[in-house]
Amino acid sequence: MLQTQKKQKYNFSLLKKIILIKSLVVIFATGLFAFSNSDEILSTNKNSSLLLTPISNLNDEEYDKFILGRSFFTVPWVEAPSATTARDGLGPLFNANSCVSCHPKNGRGTLISKDNITSRALVARLSIKANDSLEHQELLKYQGFVPEPVYGNQLAINGTLNVDFEGNIKIDFEEKVIIFPDGEKQILLKPKYQLTNLNYGPMHKDVNISYRIAPTLNGMGLIDLISNEDILANVDESDSNNDGISGRANFVYSTLTKQIELGKYTWKASVVFLKEQVASAASNDMGLTTSLFPNENCTQAQKECNEAVKPREAIDLPDERLDAITYYLKNIKAYIPKDTKEYNEGLALFEAISCSKCHIPSFDTKKGFKIAPFSDFLLHDMGEDLADGRVEFMASQSEFRTAPLWGLALHEKINKEKPRLLHDGRARSFQEAILWHGGEAKSSKENYMNLPKEKREKLIKFLEEL
Repeated sequence: MLQTQKKQKYNFSLLKKIILIKSLVVIFATGLFAFSNSDEILSTNKNSSLLLTPISNLNDEEYDKFILGRSFFTVPWVEAPSATTARDGLGPLFNANSCVSCHPKNGRGTLISKDNITSRALVARLSIKANDSLEHQELLKYQGFVPEPVYGNQLAINGTLNVDFEGNIKIDFEEKVIIFPDGEKQILLKPKYQLTNLNYGPMHKDVNISYRIAPTLNGMGLIDLISNEDILANVDESDSNNDGISGRANFVYSTLTKQIELGKYTWKASVVFLKEQVASAASNDMGLTTSLFPNENCTQAQKECNEAVKPREAIDLPDERLDAITYYLKNIKAYIPKDTKEYNEGLALFEAISCSKCHIPSFDTKKGFKIAPFSDFLLHDMGEDLADGRVEFMASQSEFRTAPLWGLALHEKINKEKPRLLHDGRARSFQEAILWHGGEAKSSKENYMNLPKEKREKLIKFLEEL
């Protein structure tokens, strides 16, 4: 009897193991823990249309959603009322009438247009210093900054019929000469941007203006595949390892989850999810309302803006279309450089002068493959020369999220010119961008300056292929 019971117990235990093994086989086969093939998502094909290409193996339903998102990303919006409700609602104040206006072929924006005027891809973000009022404390909690009272979050360079645009951005520079230890000279361009033709009167006496150029959309959908734990593992606020680098996370309010989350998007890591970033750009750049930002971007002082004709629909960009745009950006192919001898030699130099401590070359994704954003997605003090004076949630006046470097190799293919680098487009080359680095990056800049010229050139060629 005892032996029979033991045998039954053993058989039951064995049965449980068999069921568990079969269940795991089913789980892996159905994709719950399946690893995506990175070749479906990443490409070494450096051409001007890569960022318009969907990832491989989308089914018919997924491809239809991708095409729907692409259409709302590329086709211009129009002023309400119009014959169609699908694309009306532009403005009343806006910078561009389509997403692609600032992100040509989903790439990085240009600084100066082909007509030799300021590109729409350069925007002026506006804020003022917060006081102790309840209103300002609420704005800091939910927006991360206090908007300029008359002009709002961002200067609008266009307006619809009977609504005056807010102003224009004028570009000017002064030269700054840098001399390397070996005698090489490099001229830097220090920006002297200013706002002109202000149609709503003078701005607040304490206004802060941060000029920002539209980044490449390469890999935007892949950022969500990096775990928060992997990003936070690189936080070192107190510089415990004494390397002079103290990356900080920006914890911000999410309009989606209605709680504080880890920021990963924008120049100051002030947005949590890609959908929020799309909705924010729709509001600030095109004046389109969404469920996340349901109000027109008019301030109380802008009478004509508030009285402008409203679209027939309460929301210009309903969730279905907002989700489609987000899906589109999440499912475009991303560029990665070829793994060559030159690439690895350049990477070794990049690591040797400590650039990789902030521009972390790669992360593992939740789907089991590596991506190479060359960023830690943390905030770093970049020094007085690059400070924009703007606070966004926990980001200070001189802190920026480490700019991802991936996809910049496509800029020249797309725009027939080299990319203007840094947040405000002041740098005409990677060398100029490096020489503007200060604060936590000062030692890396000095390391670069002390390299022999042939190694500096090799490093720049490496960066130009990222």
